[in-house]
Amino acid sequence: MTVQTLDEIRELAAQLRVDSIRCSSAAGSGHPTSSMSAADLMAVLMARHLRYDWQRPDTPANDHLIFSKGHASPLLYSMFKAAGVVSDEELMTGYRRFGSRLEGHPTPVLPWVDVATGSLGQGLPDGVGVALAGRYLDELPYRVWVLCGDSETAEGSMWEALDKAAYYGLHNLTAIVDVNRLGQRGPTELGWDLEAYARRIGAFGCRAVVIDGHDLGEIDRAFSGVAGADRPTVILARTRKGRGFDEVEDREGWHGRPLPEPMAERAIIELGGERHLTVSGPSPEGGSPRAWPSGEVNLPRYELGAKVATRLAFGQALAALGARGDVVALDGEVDNSTHLEEFAKAHPERYFEMFIAEQQLIAAAVGLSVRGYVPFAATFAAFLTRAHDFIRMSAISQANIRLCGSHAGTEIGADGPSQMALEDLAMMRAIHGSTVLYPSDATSAASLVAQMAEREGVVYMRTTRGAYPVLYKPDEAFPIGGAKVLRSSPDDLVTLIGAGVTLHNCLAAADRLARDGISARVVDLYSVKPISTQALLEAASATGDRLVVAEDHYPAGGLGGAVLEAFNDVGHPVRLRHLAVRGLPGSGTPAELMEAAGISASQIAQAARQLLSD
Repeated sequence: MTVQTLDEIRELAAQLRVDSIRCSSAAGSGHPTSSMSAADLMAVLMARHLRYDWQRPDTPANDHLIFSKGHASPLLYSMFKAAGVVSDEELMTGYRRFGSRLEGHPTPVLPWVDVATGSLGQGLPDGVGVALAGRYLDELPYRVWVLCGDSETAEGSMWEALDKAAYYGLHNLTAIVDVNRLGQRGPTELGWDLEAYARRIGAFGCRAVVIDGHDLGEIDRAFSGVAGADRPTVILARTRKGRGFDEVEDREGWHGRPLPEPMAERAIIELGGERHLTVSGPSPEGGSPRAWPSGEVNLPRYELGAKVATRLAFGQALAALGARGDVVALDGEVDNSTHLEEFAKAHPERYFEMFIAEQQLIAAAVGLSVRGYVPFAATFAAFLTRAHDFIRMSAISQANIRLCGSHAGTEIGADGPSQMALEDLAMMRAIHGSTVLYPSDATSAASLVAQMAEREGVVYMRTTRGAYPVLYKPDEAFPIGGAKVLRSSPDDLVTLIGAGVTLHNCLAAADRLARDGISARVVDLYSVKPISTQALLEAASATGDRLVVAEDHYPAGGLGGAVLEAFNDVGHPVRLRHLAVRGLPGSGTPAELMEAAGISASQIAQAARQLLSD
């Protein structure tokens, strides 16, 4: 049916409430009361304002609907039923069940879901990325609608999102805040003080509209009004949790609890019984995304022995890769250090500055990936830890994003430990389906940047601050999942394994050992995940299973862990000395700090001697 009147929309809202109760009660878990508070909002949106072809979710002109309050999945799935794309049977038997696509919180396993939500404070930042694509890249009139919960406004990421949305003038973004007053443990910070919400939103440069979230006419007028806005709109809707069933409406203690029988039966009766309406909302406007021209990619070439920082090679390679029209870049206000400025100069129209807002940096990359772009986001590696939850959720979103963390390890020198990434390899290796790369010279860095663009999932590159000699010829290949043997002979007695700065220390250590008549094999483990188990096995077998691994990282979860896991997975025992940063560093020169950490060339050589003497 095509819903025309407010009375018909009221029936749709009642259906959404009833179905939210039914599916969560059948599952024995879920958040029906959080769904019921927003049902009127979503009924009006779905019937009159969401321009979406439900049968063709990949239509470029479709609006985007993101449930930032992902725990309200009963409401979202009930909307899918009302749209005719999910059956009542699937809703009732699949919700929160093993193997079902109707998971407890929405994920893109469903074609109508752009991003995974459930970790609060992420849907709106993701929506900023989608809206950036719509306004600046696709140049299409679609709107991004984001349903938010009032509890998640306590998250700083929400305000990062509003700040950047206002900075970029994203008039195509509308946030709908379901202000139902009650969080998980009781009342929210601001309760129903909608004027306080409005003042805060206005201070961030967005337009705040306060409405009664159960008055269908007010909702309709508010949604209609966003079309003429010159900036992002935040609709603050005063609602009541559990709306429509007196026994739970606006009562504490019902968050995340399904209604048990026979209470669920009473609620359904009070709401007028089951309905099975199928609703056709407005169709999307026509149009195709802007076609960005693509040219030939000519990666930079570096002379053997020239001293070039891998962070510079990253920036230069990305600027070259920008010849592809789908490549975009995002900065965290450090592009003159990460060298992302190289891309900004070459392709300013596809460059987005997120300033020092690392959570929004990652979320914007995720949102841009929703629209099919190839986003590269870069900042200091240490600061990516602040956005770890966003990186984790991007994997659940099945997003394809590329991250670069520069200034890693004690090698950065005098800035001290607050700037030293010593946990990033562990953090990134732990991400589901991730790729972790750590080039040791400019040639390998440039090659791997090009491959990052073709890689699915979360792809991370760790780059080095200092300039080190180029080790490889320009046409050398660096397949992801591979490794390079830089020194080898039939007389090798021990294998030295490094990546990034420690590879250069391993080479220097091999020279020291050679002066003592000890031949050492040196392996460049530029691909940390996936790791080349075959290269490791070959090196171990050739050197009596004697290995030294050196890394500018804490001992847990970095190179040493990756190497030991690889051998363990194939049941191959080795004798391994693991050199890593085991104390808390301070300030100093790179040489002083690496010596103090126990990862210098002299200490790598000493570890090899000890291994041979055991």
